Amino acid sequence: MSTTERLYYLDSHLTEFEARVTGVTQRASGWVAITLDRTAFYPTGGGQPSDTGTLDDTRVIECIETEEDGVLHVLQGRELKVSAQVVGRIDWSRRLDHLQQHTGQHILSQAFSNLFDAETRGFRMLDQYSEIDVALDNPTEERIEKTVELANRIIWEDRAIHIRQVTKEEAAQLPLRKDSAREGELRLIEIEGFDLSPCGGTHAARTGEVGMIAIRSFERAKGLTRIDFVAGNRALKDYRRANHAARSCAAMFSVGRDEAPASVARLLEENKQLSRRIRSLEEVTARVEAEELLSEAQMLSDETKLCARIFENRDAESLKKLAQALIAHPKTIALLGSRDGETVRLIFARSPAAPGDMNALMREACQTLDGRGGGRPDMAQGGGSKLDKISEAIEVAARNLG
Repeated sequence: MSTTERLYYLDSHLTEFEARVTGVTQRASGWVAITLDRTAFYPTGGGQPSDTGTLDDTRVIECIETEEDGVLHVLQGRELKVSAQVVGRIDWSRRLDHLQQHTGQHILSQAFSNLFDAETRGFRMLDQYSEIDVALDNPTEERIEKTVELANRIIWEDRAIHIRQVTKEEAAQLPLRKDSAREGELRLIEIEGFDLSPCGGTHAARTGEVGMIAIRSFERAKGLTRIDFVAGNRALKDYRRANHAARSCAAMFSVGRDEAPASVARLLEENKQLSRRIRSLEEVTARVEAEELLSEAQMLSDETKLCARIFENRDAESLKKLAQALIAHPKTIALLGSRDGETVRLIFARSPAAPGDMNALMREACQTLDGRGGGRPDMAQGGGSKLDKISEAIEVAARNLG
């Protein structure tokens, strides 16, 4: 087991240190990885991504925790030699971001525990936001907002955060928010008067350093409540994006930012009313168009009328309405197609007394189009990607009616 001294355990704000290279290995990826006798680089673990930075002038692109070697520092650049003395420098902007999110998670998790006895079951720090999975059965806007208010109050009170090293036996006597399966000495993160939890991650020195916490969204997932949140600088960036989106939306309506939701609601209602009117007009238009097509229809041997037609840029719903208008007439078959963008759309339909299995005809037509489709014996729909085969597909369907 590695005896690397982990400097970040005692000081999450340490960004420069000296160390000695104790091992060099080749990774399967082709990168070189080294171990050090001491390090301030945090390796990926506990839901938190690793630190990056430099060792002398060599870039450290990732740090990995291994059971055999301890912390592996994956390098991009020249290979370092065993026993070489190096100066490590941590990317502070990345470290600050991570300690804001991780400390924010501790505060948010304890707030859920305090208010609703809801335990945090999972934590993941992603590129733009973080997720926690909480055992909260009935999440509501009111409950989430109440939790966020408590969490931010703790942040703005600028409470001290302490690191404590205790034995397993000592930990058993303490009011920990969660238990740890780790053997031996435990590292505890204590938010003064609020939270006490075992954790190996990097954290703020005081809660004020977190800045603030904001919830982006929440949903039920796998029996838990999944909450997306941002803290610190991420919260500011998220606000800027949301504010820009809101102002851009408001500008489209020539209203103030806060008036945009009402304008969108009005537009949606107007759109629903217009859609209903359009559907009614389409039905009227389809009946008139059907009469014109029937006047030009091919008469089959049993006095069945066959209407076969190809349209340009007609969607599936419009084709269906026309087909329904056609088969409202007795002994009528409709074989309709459309080149809709890069897609061929087909509707085959027949009135009750007309012959033919539209489902079988559609399946064969779709093979010609390199697509798929199906339906009932009296109506089927489908399509494909071979625009140049649409005429052939309908002609083959017409020949197979008999």
